[in-house]
Amino acid sequence: MLKCPPTKFILFIVVIHSVTIGLSFYVFRENKFIFLASEVLILISLAVCWSLYNELIRPIQLLLRGVDAIRDRDFNVKFVKTGKFETDQLIGVYNQMIDQLRHERTLQQEQHFFLQKLVQTSPTGIILLDYDEQIATMNLRALELTGLSGQKVIGRPVSDFQHPVFDAIQTLEAGTSKMLTLPGPQTLKIQKAQFIDRGFPCTFVMIGELTVEILEAEKKAYGKVIRMMAHEVNNSIGAVNSILDTTLQLQPEHSDISPALQIAIERNEHLSVFMRNFADVIRLPEPRLETIDLHLMLQKVVQLMEYKAQSSDVQIQVDFSLQPLIIRADAGQLEQVFINIIKNAIEAIPDKGMVRIKTAAYPAVLEIADNGTGISKAQEDKLFSPFFSSKNGGQGIGLTLAREILTAHGFTFSLKTGADGWTVFRVGFD
Repeated sequence: MLKCPPTKFILFIVVIHSVTIGLSFYVFRENKFIFLASEVLILISLAVCWSLYNELIRPIQLLLRGVDAIRDRDFNVKFVKTGKFETDQLIGVYNQMIDQLRHERTLQQEQHFFLQKLVQTSPTGIILLDYDEQIATMNLRALELTGLSGQKVIGRPVSDFQHPVFDAIQTLEAGTSKMLTLPGPQTLKIQKAQFIDRGFPCTFVMIGELTVEILEAEKKAYGKVIRMMAHEVNNSIGAVNSILDTTLQLQPEHSDISPALQIAIERNEHLSVFMRNFADVIRLPEPRLETIDLHLMLQKVVQLMEYKAQSSDVQIQVDFSLQPLIIRADAGQLEQVFINIIKNAIEAIPDKGMVRIKTAAYPAVLEIADNGTGISKAQEDKLFSPFFSSKNGGQGIGLTLAREILTAHGFTFSLKTGADGWTVFRVGFD
């Protein structure tokens, strides 16, 4: 690009006029009048060349300066009109183009900052991958859902991270989605798509949490079934027990059928309790929050469960944090959760074992662990499903009730068996 006066043009003019002056001197030196006339013509020619330089070369230089400014993305360079029509036309077009480019760049930057802010504040997890499948952007929600808060992730490939979400991202094809259930339970919908950035295909992933929606739909479904079952069973039990009581009263004192009638009545009572347990899940009231010392509550629950633990040859070990653990919760509901969890932990130990109850204040966490039989990978996704139980004869109510209570309180929770063989139920209160 031209950044200085065009030396070739000037050199050409100098050479031509120098030759012309030399020839005129050689040819017309004897005729002073013709010699002077030729010199005047040469001066006129120089003036015309200078005018051409101003008319043609100077505008081109201005435009080349403008091209350099555009190449450097400097859209603040504008030219002042010279008063010459052709040059002013070019300058006007250039200045208009610069104004438009500056406006477009400002608009693009505003849109970029808006989209960046939208991505970062979105309640949906968003991950952008570059054309090398490395993480280019990952918003706060995605970091929370994958447990990577505070870690350096930008510029690293997805394969660097061990998490079910990243495993799903690697297996998903662009334009497809997948439902993923995590321990807790937490249900995520992962969608993968592509876009073109500067000619290269890049990937973006959206991670939506569907836990609340799925739990509500699930509760409506099984709630309707339970209400129908409870209605039919209770109506039948009431009528049958009335007949059995009457029959029992009419039997002689030592009749052979009296014990059988009594057993039938007791069995019906057990069936009624069984149905009430199911109905409690769907009739669970909103928690009535109060300030609770969690350590005091846990001590009472341990005292209550101590006899069951001793009879099963299980030791309960308590490790509370030095700082008090004060939370806001419904004492009755939360106590029922802890009773169910500790009871399950004791029953999971077939012969001699330990249940560890540990708390931490910062962050506020409770862990109830046992070294029992553990949870298989096949059972993990079903643990909190209604009516599912890994125990023979289990109703599948305890964990479902715990899930409903903890979710209503807004507490996080998980249940899984670690590599060390300990099964841990973890509750986060923050």
